[in-house]
Amino acid sequence: MSAAFRISPALWDKIHHFASFPQTGVSLQQMVLFGQHPSQGTLLKASQFLAEELPVRLAHRVKELDELPHNLSDMPSIRKVKNWYAQSFEELINFPPVQLPQHLRQQLSSTGQDIFLPDSTPNPSLAALQDHDHPLFNLSRLKGNANGIGNVKLRVPLERRYYAKSSSIDWPPSVLDYNARFTRMLEAIKRRHDPTVTTVAQGVLEWKRSQNAKNIGLDIQAWLDRFYMSRIGIRFLIGQHVALNTQQPHKDYVGIICTKANVHDIVQEAIENARFVCEEHYAMFKGPPVQLICPPNLIFPYVPGHLSHICFELLKNSLRAVVDRFGHDAQDDKPYPPIKVIVVEGKEDITIKITDEGGGIPRSAIPLIWTYMYTTMTGQSIDQDFQATDFQAPMAGFGYGLPLSRLYARYFGGDLRLISMEGYGTDVYIHLNRLSSSREPLP
Repeated sequence: MSAAFRISPALWDKIHHFASFPQTGVSLQQMVLFGQHPSQGTLLKASQFLAEELPVRLAHRVKELDELPHNLSDMPSIRKVKNWYAQSFEELINFPPVQLPQHLRQQLSSTGQDIFLPDSTPNPSLAALQDHDHPLFNLSRLKGNANGIGNVKLRVPLERRYYAKSSSIDWPPSVLDYNARFTRMLEAIKRRHDPTVTTVAQGVLEWKRSQNAKNIGLDIQAWLDRFYMSRIGIRFLIGQHVALNTQQPHKDYVGIICTKANVHDIVQEAIENARFVCEEHYAMFKGPPVQLICPPNLIFPYVPGHLSHICFELLKNSLRAVVDRFGHDAQDDKPYPPIKVIVVEGKEDITIKITDEGGGIPRSAIPLIWTYMYTTMTGQSIDQDFQATDFQAPMAGFGYGLPLSRLYARYFGGDLRLISMEGYGTDVYIHLNRLSSSREPLP
């Protein structure tokens, strides 16, 4: 069981070694081009890339979890998460490599000339994640190209590690077996880390109680941003790889990426889900109406789960604000003012505006809404046995909805902004980068 896992001195040495390498960011565009027609050899190359990349990402997080300020590392829930990451790291580095004949190894190590891999562009979210004064933050890892500079060890470029001209090769059964076993291990790792968001939140609550602190400081806030952004990236890579290896081919999907994600349909589903949760929470027959103004055929490459999560969280906030302001029993002669969702396509971005008349937020509280653990709901706490992932949330939880949604938007080069008019309502803008070329923002 993971609860009994302990990090040995030898494992710590390996963690520090892997943490000395920079992480490699990939873009949505690169992932789509790679996974369109994957052969067993291409999937093997992807497995080998993840077998090298994931331990580096996990090692960075284990090291950081061990060096948190203000005794946060000593909290039981934080130690639990650190051990999960260390256990997954150990499983990955100890996974036996596939044995291939010499001619197949040579074929696999040559980059396919028929695959064009475009460069990824720096993600604008990197600037938002930088905290120059924080001791855990090494600025040199973010400067320059994806391979790092300064005293950070260089790594072979992405395209030479991730791509192979392998479509015409008859791969032996051992390759199929390796891909299947590696995929099963990744699925087990993903399940182990499902409760990470809530467990870290529990750890922060433990720290607040131990310190008698009302709020978390800017350094812990900055760490949570970086930690959760990294988690989004790890789960995206794992989810994409598992999907490529297990799902039936679909003309509109490459793994979990939908190349023709229909914005109207995704937002409409989020509206229905949010209204259902609102009506259940308040025991209402009919919640506030939501009007969607969106071109019906607006499509672009994106991960539907990410967009659905962002819209769902923001719509819950708007619905709750409207109900709290106008009461639980709107009548036909005094109906709820509608929440409006307006979607517009620009050259660079697809922008979604969610506007409500829920009374707005005082200007002094605007910075607080991006703070983890900030919630206007009273009496909210986290159950010790709560195992939900970040895609399963009640009507109002423990103050993670907005900051996590902003990270999901920023992960592929977008953003989330909020403008409030106290006494009237709030406008939230979701910016989605439709060019798909932004590299992951890896802190």
